[in-house]
Amino acid sequence: MADRNAEAGEPIFSATLTPHRSLPPAGFLALMLAVGAAWFGTGVAFLIAGAWPVLGFFGLDFVLLWLAFHLNYRAGRAFEEVRLSREALVIRKVGPGGRASEVRFNPYWVRLEIAEEADEGVLRIDVCSREARVPVGAFLNPADRTSFARALRAALAEARA
Repeated sequence: MADRNAEAGEPIFSATLTPHRSLPPAGFLALMLAVGAAWFGTGVAFLIAGAWPVLGFFGLDFVLLWLAFHLNYRAGRAFEEVRLSREALVIRKVGPGGRASEVRFNPYWVRLEIAEEADEGVLRIDVCSREARVPVGAFLNPADRTSFARALRAALAEARA
C-alpha cells in the first residue's frame, strides 16, 4: 500500500469503494419465484372466492417489489476510486448509469474532515481543500468508513513525508 521510496507519479494508495448488496442475483431469483408463487396462489384463492380484484393487486405488488429491487441493484453499480500519489489525490465517482466525475487535489494541501460518534464510528468522510469539498464513501457502513478513513489518513501522511 505505502512505499517510502515511491516516485512522484507512483501510487501510494489506491482503493475502489463499492456499495454492498446482500442479496446475490440467484437469491433475488429465488425470492421472486417464491413471492410470485405465494401471491399467485393467494390471488387465485381470492378469485375463486369471488374477490377477483385482489388478484390484480397482488400482481401490482409483485411488479412494485421487482421494480424496487431493480432500482436497488442499479444503484449498486456505482463506485468510487481513490488514488493517491505524491503529486495528486484523485477521487473518481462513477454513477449507476456510468457517468463519471473526477476531482483532483494536491495532497499537501488537502485535509480529511471526519464526522465520528463514539458508539457509531465514522459517519462521514469529506476530502477538503480551499477549492472543493468532496464526500467519500457515503454508501459504506460505519465500520468500513472507519477503516477507509484510517487507511487514507495514513496514506496522506506518507505522501506528505
